[in-house]
Amino acid sequence: MNIVCIVGSPHGLEGNTFRLAQAVFDGVRRQGGVVSLALLGDGAVQPCRGCDACHRLGDCPQEDGFAEIIAAIEAADGVILASPNYIGSVSAQLKAFLDRCGGAIHCLAFGGKYGVSVVTSGAGDDQPIVDYLNRFLLMTGIRPVGGVHAVMAAQSGDHFAAEVRQRAEQLGEELVLAWREGRSDPQMEREMAAFRERMRQLVVWKGDEWPYEYTYWQEHHGLA
Repeated sequence: MNIVCIVGSPHGLEGNTFRLAQAVFDGVRRQGGVVSLALLGDGAVQPCRGCDACHRLGDCPQEDGFAEIIAAIEAADGVILASPNYIGSVSAQLKAFLDRCGGAIHCLAFGGKYGVSVVTSGAGDDQPIVDYLNRFLLMTGIRPVGGVHAVMAAQSGDHFAAEVRQRAEQLGEELVLAWREGRSDPQMEREMAAFRERMRQLVVWKGDEWPYEYTYWQEHHGLA
């Protein structure tokens, strides 16, 4: 299984978020998976300009690292989203990337893949961020397997507690196993079906203005 981890921390490979993600990688590799990285620091992906080019033409005109990351996701079997908790949300770096994925969301363009989310914070309240990231995965067609988070104030220096590391490694293993076994949860499938119908209605309504997405739905989702 080939997995791409999108690291939204401005600290990149030196941050707590990446260190926690590395524990997930350990679990992935234990099950034979391979992980590659996409780093969002240093302005790799600029904010969305709301130009609608992705909906109309299928491409974003901004010349940055966005297209390369999308290509990496498309080539992968799974996705790990990793972000620090900044004031009850994801980092600005990751939010810029998520906002640029409007076209992928409308088209559910990453269908058939599996994903997980990783979050760290200084003081906690991280589960809503995990839920938000997993919801994003679902909105692009990726089946979320779960998430892991860690409160750094509760850790000992630079070392994660054994229980946190165990949860992270198990999450990595579960990501590979879910993909390998083609796992599907009935409640999640209902949520995905409901969201798919919302996007179908939206693309039909805007079909004249968004020819790329309308054609994509015709070719990939059987839109009559």
